[in-house]
Amino acid sequence: MKRLIISAVALAAMAGTALAGCPAVTVANPQGVKAGAFPEQYDLAEFQKLAGCKLQFKGNPAAEKLNAMIKGNPKLPPVAQRLPQEPLVVAPYESIGKHGGTLHGISNASEAGTSDMLALRHVNFARYSDDLQTIVPYVAKGWKWNDDYTELTFYLRKGHKWSDGAPFTSADVKFWYDNFVMDKHIFAKPKAYALVAGKRMQVETPDPYTVVFKLPSPKPGLLSTFASSYAQPFLPKHFLGQFHPAINKDADKLAQKYGFKDGYALLKAYYGNSDWMDTGSPMLNSPDKVGKLPKAVYPTLESHILVKETTEGRHLVANPYFFAVDTQGNQLPYINEIDETYANDKQVRILKLINGEVDYKTQSLDLTMAPILLENQKKGDYTVELKPMISYPTFSFNVTHPDPEKRKIFSDLRFRKAMSMAINRKEINEVAYFGQGTPRQYIGFSPRPDFIDAKWEKFAITYDPAKAKALLDEIGLKDKDGDGFRDLPSGKKLVLNIRFATQGTPTKEAELWAQYWSDVGIKTTIKEVTPDEYRSAQSANKLEVGTWKKSQPLAIIQANPELFKPPFENYFGHRNGMLWAEYIDSKGKKGVKPPAWVMEMSKTIDAFQAAKPGSEEQKKLGNKLVEMMTGHLLFTGTVLAPSPVYHRNALKNVPSFKTASFEYYWNYPYRAIQWYFAK
Repeated sequence: MKRLIISAVALAAMAGTALAGCPAVTVANPQGVKAGAFPEQYDLAEFQKLAGCKLQFKGNPAAEKLNAMIKGNPKLPPVAQRLPQEPLVVAPYESIGKHGGTLHGISNASEAGTSDMLALRHVNFARYSDDLQTIVPYVAKGWKWNDDYTELTFYLRKGHKWSDGAPFTSADVKFWYDNFVMDKHIFAKPKAYALVAGKRMQVETPDPYTVVFKLPSPKPGLLSTFASSYAQPFLPKHFLGQFHPAINKDADKLAQKYGFKDGYALLKAYYGNSDWMDTGSPMLNSPDKVGKLPKAVYPTLESHILVKETTEGRHLVANPYFFAVDTQGNQLPYINEIDETYANDKQVRILKLINGEVDYKTQSLDLTMAPILLENQKKGDYTVELKPMISYPTFSFNVTHPDPEKRKIFSDLRFRKAMSMAINRKEINEVAYFGQGTPRQYIGFSPRPDFIDAKWEKFAITYDPAKAKALLDEIGLKDKDGDGFRDLPSGKKLVLNIRFATQGTPTKEAELWAQYWSDVGIKTTIKEVTPDEYRSAQSANKLEVGTWKKSQPLAIIQANPELFKPPFENYFGHRNGMLWAEYIDSKGKKGVKPPAWVMEMSKTIDAFQAAKPGSEEQKKLGNKLVEMMTGHLLFTGTVLAPSPVYHRNALKNVPSFKTASFEYYWNYPYRAIQWYFAK
């Protein structure tokens, strides 16, 4: 006898009445409820209509206890008053979860290897769904472009609140842009993502729930910035505004009351003079002032808020005002607390992982760790999957080196081509990546869009030490003193000093580079440093060889021009030409004048971003960008290989990641707010 299966929605329709309770819709079992306008989530009204029910909201049983841990927060109202009028309704992957537990994570240091932990709680106007193609609403309820991509309007959720219960409105977006991003007291130079072809936008707020970005020229990729960037386009004006001299005439006086020189000094203590979210809070930067300050950290829209921070780690608790619920009306996130510890020693991190002391980790894992992690899966009761990366190790030579003779050598394309052909990528793949990778030249775009000529991925990657030696001879790098290593044309010693951090480059690969270059006569030394040491040296123009993972997908390049403008990435990435950037920023008063092709490339990326996505014009401009960047080998690619994604088996609703990459902000597309612990 065949069983008759009727969905809950169908039963409700036959009865002609709404269901008393909503069906437990998940991605794995939608219970007959049709998909909404966007995958794996709904607006409240949309869900109730499709499911034929009225959602009843339920809060975290531990909400009051967690709220008491947030300095300065008032007593909690009922959950229905904490949620927006239009909360986001999330369909969990496998099952409706349960509240509770502490997620244990591990990072290298306070600002190193932390971004996948930051991504657990991250929010923005939108996000990429887990197909990494579809942009879906998140903080914003929706958006609309005008016809020529010069006006982007976001619609906010009515009743949305900050983590202290204060209203979140369009004024908080305008405050972020006008009073932080474009305020020279905070950012001496505006970030690339905040500009359109180098010019500022205008932010208009016709009402509390509408934000209009007016652009000086078309930039269709701007939406992608608000779906993938770690930088959040809103700040709590009600709190930070009282200390901002442009908002409050008594800001300096108020800041002095709390022991700061002026309003800007206090703002920098809270904001860290950076849009990077793990910049130390007042709890770490000014522990003596935390007791005096009205809040230890400024209010957030994220799923969890920081409540404790030391040099050893940080602790966060669930935001009692978070704006999302599951399909049973349970307020998210499910996980009560996050505990992140710092361990810069790679072996210590591996030991904690194989012992099952960590619940989730992706960043700072590399393929060299895979054998021991895979071998101990059963013992540690965790799962490891090897997933493709988007970015991959690259090296560069400092084309604005302080030593004029080295600068001249490093700026010679023949030198850069020789150093690329001197390395054996096939051997690197076998030794460092167990044969799982693919030799690849750096082209900026990854994965390579179909419209980019495939030839560039193989440009100058053939292992040819004889050709490399001939090119080095041609530019005058010869062994003048007979010690077996090449000297500069002046006769001075030529020594390449590689400083690298394992977060950006696996040790084995860096060691192989040094050996290959020594084999063609370039004496090379190698030293491992911390990520902070590496970044500081890079920013100070003190590196000879740059080493870090690099590349971005098309969607992000359409939004952020930094890969193709000096210094070719931000503080946390692989940069080069620091004095070129200084020359451009100072309008020729300081630094080193860039070559003509660099200035042309800067104009081309602006035109590329203004072009209609997928148009012939954009394809032509994209190829021109690659021809200039790769043709000049400003950065040199090595091997694109997969990387481990780790999570403990007790952590549920964790899907199989499509990629293990920073570029889509690690776990951000995979909705950590609906992860939960089975026990």
